Amino acid sequence: MFRKIGRLFVIKTRGEAYLIIYALATGAAERGSVYLGQFPGTGGKLLFAACMGSVFLAGAKILDCLRFERAAQLEKDVSAFA
Repeated sequence: MFRKIGRLFVIKTRGEAYLIIYALATGAAERGSVYLGQFPGTGGKLLFAACMGSVFLAGAKILDCLRFERAAQLEKDVSAFA
C-alpha cells in the first residue's frame, strides 16, 4: 500500500519534470514580485533574480537526474540480457 502511494511522488518522465519546474517557476515569480514590493530598487531586483536562478538550478538538476536514472535503468536491462 505504501509503495503504491510512494510511486505517486516519483518523477518518471520529462513531461512530469517540466510540470514541476513550471510550478516551481510560478511560485518563485510570485515570491520575487513580493520581494520587489518589499525592497524597491536594486535589492528587490537581486532577490527576484535569486528566486528565478534557483528555479533554473533546480530544473537542471531534476532533468539531469532523470537522464542519469534512465541510463542506469538501460545499463541494468542490458546486463540482464548478457
